[in-house]
Amino acid sequence: MRRLLVLLLLMIPSPLGAQSYDPRQPLLGTKSNVISYDIDFSVVVTAPYHTKTLKVWLALPQSDTAQTIEDSAFSTFPMKVAARIGQEKVHGNQFAYFEFDRPEGAQIIRHKFKATIHEMRWNIDPARVEKIERWPASFEPYLKSDGSVTYDERVKKLVLDVVPNPKNASDDLACIMNWVNKYMKYDHVNASLKASSEHALLKKSGHCSDYHGLCAAFGRALGYPTRVTYGINPFPKNSPSHCKLEAYLPPHGWVCFDVSETQRMIETIKKDKTLDAGKKDELIRLANDRLQKGFRDNTWLQQTRGTDYELVPPASKRVAVVRTIYAEADGIALRDPDPANAEQREFGWMTVHHYVPSRPVEYPFTGWKSLVK
Repeated sequence: MRRLLVLLLLMIPSPLGAQSYDPRQPLLGTKSNVISYDIDFSVVVTAPYHTKTLKVWLALPQSDTAQTIEDSAFSTFPMKVAARIGQEKVHGNQFAYFEFDRPEGAQIIRHKFKATIHEMRWNIDPARVEKIERWPASFEPYLKSDGSVTYDERVKKLVLDVVPNPKNASDDLACIMNWVNKYMKYDHVNASLKASSEHALLKKSGHCSDYHGLCAAFGRALGYPTRVTYGINPFPKNSPSHCKLEAYLPPHGWVCFDVSETQRMIETIKKDKTLDAGKKDELIRLANDRLQKGFRDNTWLQQTRGTDYELVPPASKRVAVVRTIYAEADGIALRDPDPANAEQREFGWMTVHHYVPSRPVEYPFTGWKSLVK
């Protein structure tokens, strides 16, 4: 009798329909166009004069559906310090932690590894995206207002101007991304470096994290789980860090979007004098279509996900995001640099990076040729 009762209970459908949804589940997009990189990534950290203790947390990429990380090796110079690997509990981000006792002069931390990366596409069909009335508690970090992705009554009111009649998460997020791209201007000088939705709203400018922090805030205000994910582009550039937006759209799971780079690509298309008006319109349509259906390129390597969390081991404060590293000298954070900001002249730390791809690769947000392959 008891066994029969258990079987009957198992047959009762879940009131959520979301029992299988988990923010830690692997990415579900379709993989293609794989490429491998030999990566030599270093950071040079210069602590203030007579610092007693320099602490550095280096973000570590992890293997997942889209990427495989192998042959990781760490070294430091001139002081020899062993890496301590830790994982924070909220988002599962991993860090290599280094503690330098009374460092004199700059310290170099080097991480050599191999990354194999796939292009991923989700081909979102809005009609298939499920509506979830009540999300499992595990999604709370991606639904709440936090120190970076902030929303209040003002944002809740504004998002209803952008999406007057919320119906479908995919269509609603497409409206949000389109509005943000019209509202914001890409600007390294006026950037928060912290995925600040508040900065984006007030300044109407910023870099990738401000675009995606604002999109994430609008999505959460409508009840859709969203997050900012940070990584690096494994090709030569002043600042290797770059972030993307992810939204959880069942049954597709986490879906990746790059709002800021799509905007910059569209601007390039508009300025291309070799294209007539009809061709420009078609390419712009293709760029927006690729964005809205979910796309993650094989020229981006994810390192961290989420915002506003505690590091492991603990730092003196929570971090908004970790782009590549977070560093403290005697408990005070070193300034987060933006090497792509031509007006910035002083840096507490700087990355030094070199990448060798297994074959020639084209960045799919440069020009427009990748849209018509």
